[in-house]
Amino acid sequence: MQAENSTGEARTWQAGELRLAVARILVAAGSADAEAATVAANLVMANLSGHDSHGVGMVPRYVDAVLEGGLVPNNAVKVVLDGGALLTLDGQRGYGQVVGEQAMALGMERARLHGSCIVALGNAHHLGRIGHFAEMAVSQGLVSLHFVNVLSRPVVAPWGGADGRFGTNPCCIGIPVAGQGPFVLDFATSRVAQGKMRVAHNEGRKVEPGYLIDALGRPTTDPGVVVVPQAGGPGAGLFGALMTFGEHKGYGLAVACELLGGALTGGGAWHRPADASRAVVNGMLTVLIDPAKLGTQQTFEAETRAFVDWLREAPAAPGGESVMIAGEPERNARLARERDGIAIDPTTWSEMVQAAAKVKLAL
Repeated sequence: MQAENSTGEARTWQAGELRLAVARILVAAGSADAEAATVAANLVMANLSGHDSHGVGMVPRYVDAVLEGGLVPNNAVKVVLDGGALLTLDGQRGYGQVVGEQAMALGMERARLHGSCIVALGNAHHLGRIGHFAEMAVSQGLVSLHFVNVLSRPVVAPWGGADGRFGTNPCCIGIPVAGQGPFVLDFATSRVAQGKMRVAHNEGRKVEPGYLIDALGRPTTDPGVVVVPQAGGPGAGLFGALMTFGEHKGYGLAVACELLGGALTGGGAWHRPADASRAVVNGMLTVLIDPAKLGTQQTFEAETRAFVDWLREAPAAPGGESVMIAGEPERNARLARERDGIAIDPTTWSEMVQAAAKVKLAL
């Protein structure tokens, strides 16, 4: 590990060191060793994948949520309804990284048995990077679709609106590609994930135009408008909001994620004023399909591979290197960051140290 220098630059960690540090905090916050290891591994994998927004910087919020009672360590997923190829599950406010994996394990077992399974998971604490669950499915040759809502302070404005009304509501699709890395499409329906704004704010960066509006609905490039309450003048004490991607199209998909991930799962949709709670509660509707049971396995494998190869044969655009498919940038990032380490900015590290102190751990 490189120590932070006098200019306040990021310090660089090896993945194993970072997993150990996170696990120590989570154990001090009440998690059993196995749970802490699972959550730490998931968070560090997000950093390795290039998604620092869903990585170890979430630990301070998790600690706050535990201390408030909105996140309950050592809770497991509860089966509410077992309909064979239909499962309704309650995450019981347990760590999403844990109850999400438990839900996927149950669903994948049923998909292999029946050919498909629909899993409705409600009341899970922050599930983290949804692509992780798609990667679980494609590793077993299954196709997966995920629709997720977010019960927390609403940070995304509806198309045509001037304040936040819902969360970043991610959508994810995983498709195995025979003989190659899988297609894993994982994205927030906002133009950018809320966590990426936290990272940008901590690093003192502005963001591109078109991502944000301030507390008065005006365009801004300051990520702080969705991270901290605004100070002084009109809008003081209020937050701004993220914009959806693709204008009305992203907005429509965000609403679909709210209704499917929230209303249909039984976890609930957001329709109330914001509060100061630090808990982030997710609902996730997952559809799992086994191509072998569908009777199209051979065609599926051949056509999937042929289409991906066809895409890769496209000439690179000016200034580009090559055509990639969803999931490939993450796999490339893992190789680079496993080798070079993971940079954690000073503000994020300071927040983690403060979080550890809250649970009486000197980090």
